[in-house]
Amino acid sequence: MRLKSLKRWLILGHRWLGIATGLFLAAWVLSGLVMLYVAFPALTEAERLSRLAPIAWDRVLLGPDEALARAGLAAPPGGLSLSMRAGAPVYQVTTRAGARHPVSAETGQALGPLDAAAARAPFGPDATVRAVRRDPWTVRDRYDPVRPFHVVALGDAAGTELYVSARTGAVVLDTTRRERLWNWLGAIPHWFYPTPLRARAELWRGTVLWVSGLATAGVLGGLVLGIWRLRLRRPYASGAVTPYRGLARWHHLLGTLGGLSLLSFVASGWLSMNPNRWFSPRTPPAAMAEAYAGPPAPIGREALDGLARPGIVEVRFTQVDGRPVRIAADAQGRRLVAPAPPEAALRAAAARALPEARIAGVETLTAPDAYWYSHHDTRTLPVLRVRFDDPAATWLHIDPETGALLDRLDASGRLQRWLFEAPHRLDFAFLFQARPAWDAVMWLLNGLGAGIALSGVVLGWRRLRRTARIG
Repeated sequence: MRLKSLKRWLILGHRWLGIATGLFLAAWVLSGLVMLYVAFPALTEAERLSRLAPIAWDRVLLGPDEALARAGLAAPPGGLSLSMRAGAPVYQVTTRAGARHPVSAETGQALGPLDAAAARAPFGPDATVRAVRRDPWTVRDRYDPVRPFHVVALGDAAGTELYVSARTGAVVLDTTRRERLWNWLGAIPHWFYPTPLRARAELWRGTVLWVSGLATAGVLGGLVLGIWRLRLRRPYASGAVTPYRGLARWHHLLGTLGGLSLLSFVASGWLSMNPNRWFSPRTPPAAMAEAYAGPPAPIGREALDGLARPGIVEVRFTQVDGRPVRIAADAQGRRLVAPAPPEAALRAAAARALPEARIAGVETLTAPDAYWYSHHDTRTLPVLRVRFDDPAATWLHIDPETGALLDRLDASGRLQRWLFEAPHRLDFAFLFQARPAWDAVMWLLNGLGAGIALSGVVLGWRRLRRTARIG
């Protein structure tokens, strides 16, 4: 009797959870196929540097400290760089709070917003400009410090649009017609990215957690029920292994065959939202980054000595264990680091970043491994991995060339890699590096998931129609 009651509740739960979430499941698996090949618009480091003009060194009259003091920004910034804005050299300052301030390298004046004409000027007479504060491509809160934008349409064959921050004057995003079109079928439905919803971060997060959580429960119930009702050794009276007919038969068989992969996709998608904040973010917290940098050192005009070379488009000013580091780059991304921090300084800075723990080991990775690898993103190699003996078993990854603290990865982050990234993206090196084998597997599993979801949507629609007629 108890078994019969359990089966009844499984049937009811799977049916109504499937009706509630079936369309979402179908959208997820189909949009996931698009995302295999078209990423969400983003400005790569190479693209960003290629858009910068060479620094006019003869107009850089002030060192960083003097320029910031004149602008009333003498407090140590969260980030500092030198580049060109509207034909003049400026220091781009990021405060501890994340606010952005452009400061003239000639006068030390804090500069106001860039107007539309100045934003369009570098891109030629065919360019057009419009104002945007928030749209589907800039909906993420990481763009908040640089809003609003002048969107400059270049008028080229690719339909390129550049997002120029009115606050800083820097290009912060580029999109093409192809990216915009395919992302309406890819990332936007996959990530629940309607602008009014995504602009409210906590509402968006809660919505995705609840919908994906209910979908996970529905798929799990269906998988259990499908295996329960499958008869391989003792077929039903009709001779079939399933009691269903028509589309329901296909739903049962597809669900039994592909239900586990669909469950892994949707459950790992739920985990990607970090329910209950189980997983630590990989971005080092501000206090850790400041401890790694060490006490602020003075940065005078002489800090630019040796870097004033033709073709340099940006100089970033950083610190490692209290040692100033200057990183100059040209439009092709070639870097000049002065002075390059020694490994001893990197170890000392890492120890500063986590003073309550001891360094348990240091290794230099020259090839990707299971936790540091490129998939749809780029990872710096070689990279220094510093392991600590703290309760969270923290690892820090450091760029050995520049000393940049790239990320923090603790035990919870490593667990998330196997609970989310591995089942959701199948980013195993042996598979992803053997493309198109990875593509074939992803198409097969997503195809099974789409078949399960779409057949379930049709069955759910039929059930609702019958219920409405009876009512």
